Amino acid sequence: MPRVIFYHLFPYIDSQTLDRYNGADKCLTSHDFFEKSARKWPNARCLGHRAWDPATKTYGNYQWITYAETAERRKNFGVGLAELHKRAGITDNKYGVGLWCQNRPEWQIVDLGAMSQSIFTVSIYDTLGPDTTEYIINHATLACVCTSLPHIPTLLKLAPRIPTLKLIICLDPLDEGDRPGNSKGSILNALAAEAGIAIHYIGDVEAIGAASPNSPMNPPRPEDIITINYTSGTTGNPKGVVLTHGNAVAATSISRIVSDPLPNDVICSYLPLAHIYQRLAEHGCLAVGSAIGYFRGDILGLVDDLKLLRPTSFNSVPRLYNRFGSAIKAATIDAPGVKGTIGRHIINTKLASMKLPPGQATNKHALYDRIWTPKLASAFGLQRARGMVSGSAPIDPGLHQFLRAAFGTKFLQGYGLTESYAHGLVQYDDDYSTGNCGGVSATMEVCLESVPDMEYLATDTPNPRGEILLRGTALFREYYRNEAETSKALDADGWFHTGDIGEVDSLGRFKIIDRRKNVLKLAQGEYISPERIENVYLANCSLLAQAYVHGDSTQAFLVAVFGVDPVNFAPWVSKILGREIRSDDVEGIKEAGQDKRVRMQLVKVLEGVGRKSKFNSYEKVKNVHLEVEPFTIDNELLTPT
Repeated sequence: MPRVIFYHLFPYIDSQTLDRYNGADKCLTSHDFFEKSARKWPNARCLGHRAWDPATKTYGNYQWITYAETAERRKNFGVGLAELHKRAGITDNKYGVGLWCQNRPEWQIVDLGAMSQSIFTVSIYDTLGPDTTEYIINHATLACVCTSLPHIPTLLKLAPRIPTLKLIICLDPLDEGDRPGNSKGSILNALAAEAGIAIHYIGDVEAIGAASPNSPMNPPRPEDIITINYTSGTTGNPKGVVLTHGNAVAATSISRIVSDPLPNDVICSYLPLAHIYQRLAEHGCLAVGSAIGYFRGDILGLVDDLKLLRPTSFNSVPRLYNRFGSAIKAATIDAPGVKGTIGRHIINTKLASMKLPPGQATNKHALYDRIWTPKLASAFGLQRARGMVSGSAPIDPGLHQFLRAAFGTKFLQGYGLTESYAHGLVQYDDDYSTGNCGGVSATMEVCLESVPDMEYLATDTPNPRGEILLRGTALFREYYRNEAETSKALDADGWFHTGDIGEVDSLGRFKIIDRRKNVLKLAQGEYISPERIENVYLANCSLLAQAYVHGDSTQAFLVAVFGVDPVNFAPWVSKILGREIRSDDVEGIKEAGQDKRVRMQLVKVLEGVGRKSKFNSYEKVKNVHLEVEPFTIDNELLTPT
């Protein structure tokens, strides 16, 4: 099959990249990175959280532990974890432990502690159902799962079907001064004993380690596994992506090139740590002594957390940026009167500046970035953010450029997968183009392979097109215990076949244009990409929160199922129906969504979005079905990834 190969565009080879960013300490593993930071910045803030106050029923300010404190807890936990496995009869030197909880400091302490003993962690999505949880525990043959209290009943129910499980380590207190035998720990352990499982509190595991101060750490080597990260597809069981410490070091080095984190920096951890995207962000922080503040666990309170943290960088996904964009537009360019006039003038001025020739293009403005931009950014707690990144899915080009103008900061889009440790492509700092993922990341190679049956050819002009293949030091080793899928994904030359269709321009910038077989052919013979249409609608219509566009070869037009955003949808639909519907009236919103007048008015709104986005006539949705939240993990219409 014809191929076009694009080697990385950075001016140094892989070994120089790693040497430059690993320094004289020669960090070869993520464990090494953290050890270096703990020695260099022992008193710096490391992990922070907001404690819940049961008296006031509110969250307090951030409480922090230092790098030295984290290092001590990490070492003690690692020693205790290894000891408990020995007591449970586990004789292997290297094995995995499950991690099943929301983002929190204890997640990182468990991960770092496991690393210190050459143990790897297996992430379990916090929102997974019991069937997938059962599959992962059995497939990875886990003897131990570290988890939050609410998940323990699920594990005990699954116990007869997960025979390898011997230990549960609870990250929440199990004894809060209860009478003997009445504590949560006593009750749960009585139930667990029937299945041969012991439950321990993380503090007690650390105490086991602290009682053995001379027990050594057992540091990993670059070829050792750091994690098996299970990716959920739309069909079949999830695949376990085997990633090594060598992969992690390469990926961390790439991230430091892109974002240049500093010792005094702070990030907000809210994207799931079960995803490699967030895990990599925290690798980068821990490698340079930065602080990680964990969100309260409720995405609705994220902005409040951000306002307290004031992070110096912000990574997110298009779905959240869509919400940011809708809120900013409503308060600026769509606002009535003088406020709207000023907002439109500032945004238009910056948009024009970003269209200037390379070297002159900028999203900065000497006056507006002093009197207007800081106020807007502070509404989201992002006034200190030097950079923003979007990943996981394509961000709408118009929204991308609008947010660049609004925040006045570096805002890059990247492309990567679990298999490539979240790396592959990334935009350059001074490139203000949109609709692309930039050039090839350092230490990575990209290849385009022709897909003739979809009419994408590496020989296309002016822009070669084809399936994106990746190769490099951050690339995974294999799919765990799955030779068939590994051989499909990794060819004999070491190229990983992503399944994504890309196009590259004359400047080496890649655009994701399709997914293999993820196209619809309509009755008139036209091919459309539903994902692109969904993303445009979500980015440009604040009434919508979820989208699924559908068509088939027997019909000449598209239909869609949309999940509406109650906050924006309720006042809009109230005007159409002539009666008030509150945003918290879920049943009222559902009923209104079935009204033909409402559906037809929404189709008109979407017609305007399509016209503005230059959709072809066959790309426009002609009929809709509306729900409040049609796609959830619970109803199995949405996967965790």
